Amino acid sequence: MVKSKLKTIILASAVSIMAISLISFPQDSVNASIRGLDMWWKIVFPSLLPFFIVSEMLIGFGVVKFIGVLLEPLMRPLFRVPGVGGFVWAMGMASGYPAGAKLTARLRQEGQLTKIEAERLVTFTNCSNPLFIFGAVSVGFFYNPQLGIILALAHYLGNFTVGIMMRFHGKDHEPTAKKSAKFSLKNAFRELHRTRINDNRPLGKLLGDAVMSSIQTLLMIGGFIILFSVINQLLSNLNIIEMVGSIVALLLQLIHLPESFSIPLISGIFELTLGNKLTSQVENVTLLQQAIIASVILAFSGLSVQAQVASILAQTDIKFKPFFIARIFHSVFAGLYTWLLWNPIYENLNPQNPDSKTVPVALFDEGKWAFDTFELISDTGPILTLISLLVYIVVYASRMLRNEH
Repeated sequence: MVKSKLKTIILASAVSIMAISLISFPQDSVNASIRGLDMWWKIVFPSLLPFFIVSEMLIGFGVVKFIGVLLEPLMRPLFRVPGVGGFVWAMGMASGYPAGAKLTARLRQEGQLTKIEAERLVTFTNCSNPLFIFGAVSVGFFYNPQLGIILALAHYLGNFTVGIMMRFHGKDHEPTAKKSAKFSLKNAFRELHRTRINDNRPLGKLLGDAVMSSIQTLLMIGGFIILFSVINQLLSNLNIIEMVGSIVALLLQLIHLPESFSIPLISGIFELTLGNKLTSQVENVTLLQQAIIASVILAFSGLSVQAQVASILAQTDIKFKPFFIARIFHSVFAGLYTWLLWNPIYENLNPQNPDSKTVPVALFDEGKWAFDTFELISDTGPILTLISLLVYIVVYASRMLRNEH
């Protein structure tokens, strides 16, 4: 009872302070909101919408079940999750945060995952996509495409390690350990057909549902991005980030990293894009140290992304706590892998001066595809976002009118 009252007081106080801060710093709050909105409608919405719609249709047509049967012999022994987890893992890496959580929650609602299996799966299927790692962070912030190789390897190896570790989660609560089925193309096609027949929605209805569900999720994601952009700005105005940064500086000293990373790290805890941008701007440090901090921030994914995941999981019985714990371990593993892989990989790519951010033009062009794609999405994203929102409004209005009649 006392704990519940204390929680109420803390939450009420935090919201009250935020409301007062919004009134005290109106211009800064508006600017932060615009930054968050700009990121959402230029990058996040257009890059995630196609993956979300296609994923919903693949689930409806039974393709995910087909893939699940084929991947069962691999996913069950490694991660103790069904084969459909392989589809979620691949889509999570391809599309980025928070696709893994959305697909895991969707499969849990479909009954293709148990509660424990879903909690395991969501811990290692939420990650940054290669486009963001190479395009935004490596080229956009560090002007160094070769750095993306290290960041991507550390990020995905860290996620794999988390998946292996979390296979033991909930082991005591499972009645019996399920044996992995043998590879069978015949069974896979049978499940594909059965799933399509059971989901008897026509193509138009299935497509409409996919668009509606995807855009609703992306609207929620946009709200969280804007909210945490404002929170981060207000914390900076109230000097809270600086105060917490002094504590983080002491922790950085213990692991022999410069104190100048304290503010980027605190900012990255709230929002990973800002954290990585500030990390790239820290001076008088080695590129290896910057890469370690960038990997840690990417792996933790920021409270903004974690809030998005928590909101998605709240629609099911999947607990958020295992996901949060996994993000801490992922941060540790990603930072460690960056340090371990630096000499054998990055220095071999840049033998003359591994700390230099200036790379030969030929090498830069090799990573330019990510930057060009990122820029293309930024330029065309707002148009796609507006068209998609108009389609959403039309479909939603037509369904409301149909229900009234």
